[in-house]
Amino acid sequence: MKRLLTMLICVMALLASSSIAYAQMQWRETNRDINATSLTDPRLTDGVEIFGKDGAIIIRTQHRIQVRVFTILGQLVSQTVLSPGTSELRIGSRGIYIVKIGNTTQKVAL
Repeated sequence: MKRLLTMLICVMALLASSSIAYAQMQWRETNRDINATSLTDPRLTDGVEIFGKDGAIIIRTQHRIQVRVFTILGQLVSQTVLSPGTSELRIGSRGIYIVKIGNTTQKVAL
């Protein structure tokens, strides 16, 4: 019973620390030149382009959009409304993330 309680406390501490780390991430507007192919076809996603590059999720859009980013396990990493232009979310951990914009859902590997 003590071992189970110890494991539960460790798991809860790990989840709490990762939640705090994700809460500190912020989207930033960027003018950085991006030499990559968008993971989405902008003709099918109302002009929205999604990139994964150098530890960041980068989104280029021509209008205001609501963006939600999740871990592969479904934990919400970020939720915001982006203005037109190019924005990036730096993520400190490598992995696969799910980006949801309206009816578009895209996996991004960092």
